[in-house]
Amino acid sequence: MIDSSRRTVLTTGAAAAAATTAPQVFAQAGAPQGLPEGAKVGFYEKGNVRIRYAEIGSGFPLLATPGGGLNSRISNWPTAVINIMEELKNDFRVITMDQRNAPNGDSTGPVPVDNPWDAFADDQLGVMDHLGIRQFFFFGNCIGGPFGMKLMERAPARVVAAVLSQPVGHRPEQPDYMYNSGKDVWAKEFRERRPDVSMATIEAYLHSLYRVRPDFVYSVSRDFAKSCQMPMLVLPDDITAHPLQVSIDIASLAPNAEITVFPWKEPPELKARTINRVRTFLKRHQTA
Repeated sequence: MIDSSRRTVLTTGAAAAAATTAPQVFAQAGAPQGLPEGAKVGFYEKGNVRIRYAEIGSGFPLLATPGGGLNSRISNWPTAVINIMEELKNDFRVITMDQRNAPNGDSTGPVPVDNPWDAFADDQLGVMDHLGIRQFFFFGNCIGGPFGMKLMERAPARVVAAVLSQPVGHRPEQPDYMYNSGKDVWAKEFRERRPDVSMATIEAYLHSLYRVRPDFVYSVSRDFAKSCQMPMLVLPDDITAHPLQVSIDIASLAPNAEITVFPWKEPPELKARTINRVRTFLKRHQTA
C-alpha cells in the first residue's frame, strides 16, 4: 500500500519524471507502422522481458491497449473500431504498447504458464513505472477488457477510470472459442518466431488464460467486479469473442460502471457521439 501523501507526490511529479527519463530511450527505438506523426517510441526492459511502447500527446496519462487477442500490438490501432492514438492525442498523454509475445509486435518475454493475466499487468504497470507515471486512465479494446479488470484488481490506487471497448469474455455455448483461437492462430504465428517454446507449454498457457476461470472476463471474478469502485464506461459488442452479455454483466455488477447504447458503431454520427462520450467520461474523472 502507498500512503496518501506519497501518492500525491508521485502523481503530481509524474510528468516531470517522464520528461527526464523517456527521451533517453526514444532515441534508441524503431517506430511501428500506424502511429500518428509525432509519436515517440521506446522500450521498457526488466530481466528477460522487453516491451515496446509508444506515446503521443500531453496531459493526464491514458494507457491504451490495442485489440487483437494475444496479437495485441501497436500497429493494430489504424484498423481498430476507435483509433485512440488519433482520436485522443489532443486530449491526453496517450501511451500504448505491443503486448508480450504478440506476433508481428516487438515485445518479448517468457510464456508465463502460471498467472498469465498477472504477467500482462506486470508489463503494463512496468511501462508506466518506467515513464514515471503513477495514476492513469485506461482504455482497452477487445482483450483490453480482461487487461483492464486485472489492472483495477492489481492496482486500484493507480487506475483512475477505465473504458472497456468490446471486451473479450466467456461465451458458455462456445466455451473453448478463445482457447482454440489462441491455439490455431496465435500459437502458429508465435512459434514461427519462437520454435523453442513447445506446444505443451503453449497449451498450458492458454489453459491458464481461458480455462482456469471459464466465466465472465477470464482475468477476474464476478465478486471482484461487484467490489470494484473504479468508474468504468463499457462499449458493448456482440460477436463470438465479445459477448454482449459480458458487457452487460460488467455494467450490472460494477457499482460505478456505465454502458453505452448498442449497437453504437453505425451510423457514423452515433459512433462520433460515442467517441465524444469516451472523451467526456475520462475528463470528468481527471484528477489534478
